[in-house]
Amino acid sequence: MSPTTSTEPKVPAQRGGSAGNGADAGRERVSAFWSLSRAMLLSFRRDRSALFFVMLFPLMFLLLFGTLLKGATSPHAKVAQVGAVQVLDSVQGEGRTELEKVLQISKVDDESAALTKVRKGDLDAVIKQDPDGRIELRFSTADQVRAGSVQGILNSIVQQANQAAYKEATGKPPAFTLDATQVEDQSLKPIQFLTPGLLGWAVATGAVFGASLTLVGWRQKKVLRRLRLAPVSAFSVIASRVVVSTVTALAQTAIFLVVATTPYFGLKLTGNWWLIIPLVICATIAFMSIGLLAGSIAKTEEAANGISQIIVLPMSFLSGSFFKMDDAPTWLKTISEALPLRHLVDAAGSVLSRGGGVMDALPTMGILLGFAVVLTLISAKLFKWDDV
Repeated sequence: MSPTTSTEPKVPAQRGGSAGNGADAGRERVSAFWSLSRAMLLSFRRDRSALFFVMLFPLMFLLLFGTLLKGATSPHAKVAQVGAVQVLDSVQGEGRTELEKVLQISKVDDESAALTKVRKGDLDAVIKQDPDGRIELRFSTADQVRAGSVQGILNSIVQQANQAAYKEATGKPPAFTLDATQVEDQSLKPIQFLTPGLLGWAVATGAVFGASLTLVGWRQKKVLRRLRLAPVSAFSVIASRVVVSTVTALAQTAIFLVVATTPYFGLKLTGNWWLIIPLVICATIAFMSIGLLAGSIAKTEEAANGISQIIVLPMSFLSGSFFKMDDAPTWLKTISEALPLRHLVDAAGSVLSRGGGVMDALPTMGILLGFAVVLTLISAKLFKWDDV
């Protein structure tokens, strides 16, 4: 008899005789759990197409976008004005309109909070004016082109203000001076934005497709029926799938970080980068719940694939995996905030490269797990062991 090439998990055979004691039953459950997990991992490893699309395909996007956007920049800088700044407030009319085309100026009172945003990459610069006319500019050098643009614009405005104030006077010092200094920052370079975004997309894709296609495939091949009749609990089946998806997601994370932190791309990790591990685990559980819902609804693997694509692709674009949502309409930002991937991308970017800590990760983990609970309960209502 030739050896089988099937990648279906082997279901432990029902043991005969009288039931064992509680310890024996516990050992059987643990043995069944690890047997299922091992079978799923072997199945995934043998499926070369799955390995490519889950492990290598997202990495190709990181390499492609990371190379193309290595020197990219955005011309519209966001600056915060602390209190009254005469040289800016005096620009009115058509001049103000032209200024706002290149600088998005927001007035704030808390300088410390504004500087924190500059260090995190949420703002490009902070501007304030001292009583003696000194204009203080604190800017981020993460984007060299944008930093140079902000300095050039402010320097031009200061010169024009001095010319207007002393156009008839000579021998007097200028009324305004510009003092521009950079801050120690971890602002979002292209690779710092791309890595958490594409990593989130990769984790979501692997978890959603893995759960949905596995569920539908097992239902069609009657594996679920066999599991139902075997001494294997539904919890063991689900836990095994969670373990496999989590291992895959953590492997994706390790590959992404190794590639992104090479000298060529230059991602610089912060001290709390390790928080990406519990974030990825919680996210995997959340995205698996989406896959379970898709697998509970779909009748065929083709349908499961289509439903998963309809969910994952729009969610990836609306969550900022490929580009920022800063300039999106308000209604689109509202939708984005309701998506689990958006919370993962924001938290991952914070802990990986913007100095975020535990308090940046914990709320996101709670949101992801809460999302998973809700969708899992819905999936349980729709779940079927057989096609009939």
